[in-house]
Amino acid sequence: MTDEDDAPAAGGSEDPNDEVQYHLEVGEGDVADAVLLPGNPERVDKITALWDDHEAVAAHREYRTATGTYDGAPISVTSTGIGSPSAAIAVEELARVGVDTFIRVGSCGAIQPDMAVGDLVITTGAVRQEGTSDEYVREDYPAAADGEVVSALVAAAERLGYDYHAGITMSADSFYAGQGRPGFEGFEAAGSDELVAELRDANVKNIEMEASAILTVANVYGLRAGAVCSVYANRVTGEFRTEGESRAAETASLAVTLLARMDEVKREAGVDRWHAGLSI
Repeated sequence: MTDEDDAPAAGGSEDPNDEVQYHLEVGEGDVADAVLLPGNPERVDKITALWDDHEAVAAHREYRTATGTYDGAPISVTSTGIGSPSAAIAVEELARVGVDTFIRVGSCGAIQPDMAVGDLVITTGAVRQEGTSDEYVREDYPAAADGEVVSALVAAAERLGYDYHAGITMSADSFYAGQGRPGFEGFEAAGSDELVAELRDANVKNIEMEASAILTVANVYGLRAGAVCSVYANRVTGEFRTEGESRAAETASLAVTLLARMDEVKREAGVDRWHAGLSI
């Protein structure tokens, strides 16, 4: 008997060059050049509801993929599940079918007192407090967001009129101990009582669980990546509401359209990188 988790997906293979990817069950032509990466598979429907049109492409384990258009630009979405290990798998397999731009869309906890529930956080770089990216590159390698993606996300938030903060994110491997929360029966990991204060003093904006791995893996492969998250909780003020999810999704979707226009302007200008002298 074969263990289901060890068996190749239907129509798939563990060969990285196989036409259909092992975990995502997508192949070349199934997805756009730019893909949004929410963690929760249920967010896929909420994201595609904002688009002009869409079609479901694949669904396997935590990975749900759909492709469509937003404001005329091709766009896809793939859920990653919780945490960096599964997010890195998504980046790996999407890259193998031609994706060159990744935008994490999720929720987070804010750790600066002036950040309100419902605000957006646009990641410029991330503290790599997760183990997945360590398996790709040395620990002092920076998890930096692509400048073009950051610019597009900021422009999108501005155009949509959404309150946002841009800055450093911390990505953890666990929701409880790794984010300074008590565990079962009040268990506290060493240093957890000081974690949020230390990060806040270093001007870190928020905590979540996937951004640093997505950014690091994309950078290693020379691809573009960024992240935008809605604030669900402020760890300093104690405020909590599941609010702003659609704002992050709409901002990321519009950013993909802006990136497509930026790429077109770059081609017309004969330059490789977007800069302030160009306009969209």
